Amino acid sequence: MNHKTPIYKAGVVFFFLLLTAIAFAQPNEKQRPNVVFIYADDLGYGDLGCYGADSIHTPHLDELAANGVRYTDFYSTSPICSPSRAGLLTGQYPIRNGIGPVFFPWSKGGLDTATFTMAELFKAQGYATACIGKWHLGHQPQHHPSQHGFDYFFGLRYSNDMDWPRPWKPNYKPKQLLALYRDTTIIDQPVHQPTLTQRYTAEAIQFVAKHQEEPFFLYWPHTFPHEPLFVSAEFEGTSKYGLYGDVVQELDNSVGELLKALEDFGLSDNTIIVFSSDNGARQVPQRWGNKETCGSNAPLRGRKQTTFEGGIRVPAIAYGKGYFEGGEIISTPGIMCDWLPTFVAITGYTLPRELKLNGTDLLKLKPTTERDFFFYRFDQLNAIRSGPWKLKLANPDRARGEPMPHEDDLLFNLVQDPGEQRNLANQYPDKVAELKARIAAFEASIAPLPPLQK
Repeated sequence: MNHKTPIYKAGVVFFFLLLTAIAFAQPNEKQRPNVVFIYADDLGYGDLGCYGADSIHTPHLDELAANGVRYTDFYSTSPICSPSRAGLLTGQYPIRNGIGPVFFPWSKGGLDTATFTMAELFKAQGYATACIGKWHLGHQPQHHPSQHGFDYFFGLRYSNDMDWPRPWKPNYKPKQLLALYRDTTIIDQPVHQPTLTQRYTAEAIQFVAKHQEEPFFLYWPHTFPHEPLFVSAEFEGTSKYGLYGDVVQELDNSVGELLKALEDFGLSDNTIIVFSSDNGARQVPQRWGNKETCGSNAPLRGRKQTTFEGGIRVPAIAYGKGYFEGGEIISTPGIMCDWLPTFVAITGYTLPRELKLNGTDLLKLKPTTERDFFFYRFDQLNAIRSGPWKLKLANPDRARGEPMPHEDDLLFNLVQDPGEQRNLANQYPDKVAELKARIAAFEASIAPLPPLQK
C-alpha cells in the first residue's frame, strides 16, 4: 500500500523546490568575499623577498605569495602616481579619463565624478567601502573619494613631498601644508609622517572590525616608500638596506597586522588580499638629505617616470581561498585595468552596457594568452607590449615627459631580454611596423580623448 498521499507528495516537491532555490540564490553577505587592495607608492620590482630582495626582510608578503599567486609580468597603467591610480580604480587606460600628469596642491582637475570606479562596483553590491591612505586623484570637493563610491576616507589628498622643503630651493614656500584628513576634516597639519604607516594600519583594522559582519572593500594606498621617507621608531635601523629598507619592512609588518586581524575576526577564509605598487622605484639619489639607498627595480631597466620595464612593471601578489591560492607563479602579463573586471566576475555585478573596460578577468587568463598593453607618458603614447615584444617609441625630447630620452625606436623581446639591453629594431623592422600599426589602431579606437585634467 502506498502511504505517500498527494498532500505528502506535494510537500516533498515544495521542500525540494525550496532547497533548489536556496542553492541557486545569490550568495548572502557573509559568503561574498571581502576585498582588501593594498597599494604601495614607488615600491620597486626587486624590493620584496619573493621578488629577489636579499637585504629587505618581508616575511608576511613572502608568505602571502607562497600561499596565493605571484605575478612576474604585471604592469601599472603609468609610471607616475595619479594616472596609475586612475587605471586601477576605473579599469580603463587613464588617458581615456583625461588623467595624465600628476595632480599638485594647486591643481584644479581630478577624476570626473561621472567615471565609474571599483568602489562604486562594490557599493552597488552592498559592500562597505573605504579609502585609507594617499588619494591623489584630485583634491577639490567634487573629486573627493566620497564622490567615487567610498563611504569613508582617511589619509592624504596628494603625495607627501608636495609641501616638503626643497634643499635646492632655499626660498621655497609650499602653497599649502600637507594635511591628514578624516573624510573632509583635517586632523593633522602639518602631518607627522613617521607614524603614518601605523595610523593607516590602525584605521584599516578598525574599519575591518566595524564591518566584519558585512562584506567590505578596503582600498589601502600607502604613502610610502615614496620620498621623503619616514619610519616609526620601532622599525628605524632594522633593515640592512638603510632607511628605505626600514620603511618597506614596516609596510610588510602592516600587512602582517592586517592578516592577524582577519584571522582573529574569522575572516581569513573569506577575504581576497591584493598587494602591488603604483609604479617602479625612483632609483635615483634622494634629494632629502638621506644617505641611504633607494629602491630597486632589479633585474629591470629604468625607473619611475619612464616606460622602461623598471617604471611600469611592478610586484603583484594576490591571495584568496577559492580564487588566488596554491603558491602559483603566473608569467602571463597582467595590468592594473584587470582588477576591476576580475572583481566584477567575482561579485557577479553587471556592468553598465555602455562602459568599455581595457582589462580582463585575471582568473580566466591562460599561460598562452597574448595581450597588447599600451603605455602613455602624459599625453603621448610611449610604448606597447604585445606578447613577448615591447616597442618603446623614439622619444628624444625630455619636455615630453621622459627622463631618459632616446633618439631611436627600441624593440625588445622581454621573454629573452627582460632587462631591455638588446635593441632588435633594426633586426626586425617588420615587427616594428606591425606594432606601430597596432598603436595607431588603438589610438583611433579610443578617439576622441577628453582634455587632460590639470
